[in-house]
Amino acid sequence: MPEDATQPRENLRVRRTRTLLRRALVELIEEQSFERLTVGEIAERAMVSRAAFYRNYRDKYHVVEEIFDDAMAVMLAAVDAPDARPVLELWTSFFEHIARYDRLYAALLSRSGSQWFTVRMRASLGDMVAEHLDSPATADGLVPTLVGAMFVQAITWWLENDQPVSAEQMATRTGHLAGSLIAAASRWPPGSR
Repeated sequence: MPEDATQPRENLRVRRTRTLLRRALVELIEEQSFERLTVGEIAERAMVSRAAFYRNYRDKYHVVEEIFDDAMAVMLAAVDAPDARPVLELWTSFFEHIARYDRLYAALLSRSGSQWFTVRMRASLGDMVAEHLDSPATADGLVPTLVGAMFVQAITWWLENDQPVSAEQMATRTGHLAGSLIAAASRWPPGSR
């Protein structure tokens, strides 16, 4: 059998294993602290070997990082596309991603969750904001850092309160808050940073 003929089956197996590992991680985070969770527990819950885990991921942080990075990559690609959708639509799709993985994000952003993930998410969102701002008032990094932190806190509030408003409403609200902060910073006199 030619080597290429086995490729789709192997890709399917990899996707299946990764899906099982992601689900197992979410289930276990709901039962115990992320920090106390072990690779062995994740593999056992997913009904795969530890070797299978390590063929796909470096460690438990890599699993979480991949889920978040996948969402950020889709959003950044959409923002940078020549026929980019409106920002509200893109931001809404990000909140829809959060809702799709609500158990994971709620667990990771909770008090018993992962400080590492909270810092990583805040930094990623801040970096995204910084890349799309032209204002000299944002050059020192304060505004993107504050906006990134606000987004993470808004997501945390939304999840802790069982998503009391739609993804589109959260996108609109956080977008307006971020816009207000950015607009205020753009009015700072030069050198006042």
